[in-house]
Amino acid sequence: MTATQPADFVPLSPRVFHILLAMAEGPCHGYRMMLAVEANSQGRVRIGPGTLYEALHRLREQGLIDEVEEGKRPKCDGRRQRYYRLSRLGRRVLRAEAERLAGDVQIARANNLLGEPSPS
Repeated sequence: MTATQPADFVPLSPRVFHILLAMAEGPCHGYRMMLAVEANSQGRVRIGPGTLYEALHRLREQGLIDEVEEGKRPKCDGRRQRYYRLSRLGRRVLRAEAERLAGDVQIARANNLLGEPSPS
């Protein structure tokens, strides 16, 4: 059975969440994704090239991302740089995971776990 609903994919691992989040603004290539993942997670999540490209392959097979034509020009070594973007399903899955995490944060706030003063 192939997963087609966002709920079939969540919860996402932090690594996958941050890879998809890196593509939220538009198509990007692997190196840019690695930098975005590290920056967006404030250094808590780091991804090496092997792990990234294995994840990208799996995400393409699951229908969460697409390879796009942008970036077909070759790099200096003759290989072309691949660009990826979120598919419609990928964007819906990313939204579902963000909403799930936001709900978790609400619960943490309600239990005064984030160092915020409790409402008077």
